[in-house]
Amino acid sequence: MKNAVIGNNKQKANLIVLGAVPRMVSLRGDPVVFQIPQEFTLMKRLSKTWLLYLLQQETSSTELRTECAVVLGSLAMGTENNVKSLLDCHIIPALLQGLLSPELKFIEACLRCLRTIFTSPVTPEELLYTDATVIPHLMALLSRSRYTQEYICQIFSHCCKLRHWHSCGFKSSPQPLLCANGPDHQTILFNHGAVQNIAHLLSSTSYKVRMQALKCFSVLAFENPQVSMTLVNVLVDGELLPQIFVKMLQRDKPIEMQLTSAKCLTYMCRAGAIQTDDKCIVLKTLPSLVRMCSKERLLEERVEGAETLAYLIETDVELQRIASITDHLIAMLSDYFKYPSSVSAITDIKRLDHDLKHAHELRQAAFKLYASLGANDEDIRKKIIETENMMDRIVNGLSESSIKVRLSAVRCLHSLSRSVQQLRTSFQDHAVWKPLMKVLQNAPDEVLVVASSTLCNLLLEFSPSKEPILESGAIELLCSLTQSENLALRVNGIWALMNMAFQAEQKIKADILQGLSTEQLFQLLSDSDVNVLMKTLGLLRNLLSTRPHIDQIMSTHGKQIMQAVTLILEGEHNIEVKEQTLCILANIADGTTAKELIMTNDDILQKIKYYMSHSNAKLQLAAMFCISNLIWNEEEGSQERQDKLRDIGIVDILHKLSQSSDPNLCDKAKTALQQYLA
Repeated sequence: MKNAVIGNNKQKANLIVLGAVPRMVSLRGDPVVFQIPQEFTLMKRLSKTWLLYLLQQETSSTELRTECAVVLGSLAMGTENNVKSLLDCHIIPALLQGLLSPELKFIEACLRCLRTIFTSPVTPEELLYTDATVIPHLMALLSRSRYTQEYICQIFSHCCKLRHWHSCGFKSSPQPLLCANGPDHQTILFNHGAVQNIAHLLSSTSYKVRMQALKCFSVLAFENPQVSMTLVNVLVDGELLPQIFVKMLQRDKPIEMQLTSAKCLTYMCRAGAIQTDDKCIVLKTLPSLVRMCSKERLLEERVEGAETLAYLIETDVELQRIASITDHLIAMLSDYFKYPSSVSAITDIKRLDHDLKHAHELRQAAFKLYASLGANDEDIRKKIIETENMMDRIVNGLSESSIKVRLSAVRCLHSLSRSVQQLRTSFQDHAVWKPLMKVLQNAPDEVLVVASSTLCNLLLEFSPSKEPILESGAIELLCSLTQSENLALRVNGIWALMNMAFQAEQKIKADILQGLSTEQLFQLLSDSDVNVLMKTLGLLRNLLSTRPHIDQIMSTHGKQIMQAVTLILEGEHNIEVKEQTLCILANIADGTTAKELIMTNDDILQKIKYYMSHSNAKLQLAAMFCISNLIWNEEEGSQERQDKLRDIGIVDILHKLSQSSDPNLCDKAKTALQQYLA
């Protein structure tokens, strides 16, 4: 049976279909629903041996059980459907039970089969963690042989996933980030001594063992400060782990080892265990990853190198600058967009197939790295945009069929949109708002988050794209985002509306209020997230600017706005929220008719008085702006307002504030008092 299926996926599939795997299945008497070619008659006879049944029989000889595990492993090396069939037959519990045997050869065969099954994308990683006794037993088996070391490390590295997904931020790492609820896999492995049990394997005489141990550390360290801080201090044969990783970066080492050790150092750096200005990062890890992006490397190596480098430099300005001038990286990345090449299409069909397979991954990796490079520095952004056909490539990327390429292209656009100069020039020349609006019409949340963040930048007052975006129906789209269950989308939706309302015409403000509805606006003002609340207050503040607009909006929405202001000033909110709310009151106080809504509301007047005497200078200053706008002499009715405010003790507070050690408060109080003396 083993010899019949080796290297032949068709034979493997037939063997599974004929019932060789299930523990208690016989085809005797069952109707045959398909024609079995004559050459498979041997298979039909062999299928009645029930591999899993024999594997689990303690009466079976060790040799027989080992051969069963080998055949099952060979079947698992076939197609994904083969693996699914094996999983349906509950192969994993049977193999895990086999690990309790005292016989090393049988244990190795079971581990080899488990390794093959767990490295398949169709196998749920959680199956390794269902029984709490499995992980400690695997740790104990690490010392048995170099094969148990290789297979167990490989199983761990494929079954170690994080629980969370980074939706808001831009995370470039190729690591998978999803797992079920409960303790995450990193924590389980760490708590069972993974670091201590695997560290010494880095000095193994077997390259495969060293490599699998290295891969294991890379997944354990990813975004995990606890593991990373531990790794920094681990000694192996008198050397610290980071020093060992640096040695594995040397050019005479296999590329796979260089890349994986660079990942380990990258993840430890991002987790805070290694400083970004450490020599092992600046002089070793970063240059090694740039080197992986060169034309000399295989396409898959270039993808992995670019994605890891993007993650390394994503949040550090200095690393971004160093990377941008290392080996002409910005120009080097433009080559990522040239696959498949016309030469390969003519001369080599296999090469064309290979290029096509990796073309999407290359573009995705290049966009990610460009996004990281241009995250902060204006000069770097300029160099990126001046790269051959860059804006055209981004525009094309926004329309690609691959969701990963679209997401990376949007991230790149978002990074470049932080440039005032580029918003006014390149973004306008290439009308990037058009494909961006198309992306926003129908995309998964992870794309919508980055696309809506980019739209926020395109709606800034100095952006030429603002007007055509408005004309394309953006208000309705953004108002719908504010109702999303996704927090990042709610923030971005209200943020974009806030930018849109800044110094806008009355019609645009009216359209925003109509699209948002009073009910939704106040729903946002009661949102539990402070970012949503702050951006909503910012929107209100921008809507309530210029006197005619203030008076118009307060004439239709004044009662509700005053209620919202009261609730926020009374609530348990931070200083920034209350300061923004008082600034809204100051804007209302600047209206011609709107200020009467404050003057006729004794509760609000008492709150302004309270905040004038607050311990926080920002809140005092914001409250002072309210008073200044209410008592300004040149406006009709100022005398009556001054008298009323004097009666409630405002003038006494102004005298006290005029003696304040804070120069801003002192000046503002003196200016206000002059209105009484004029």
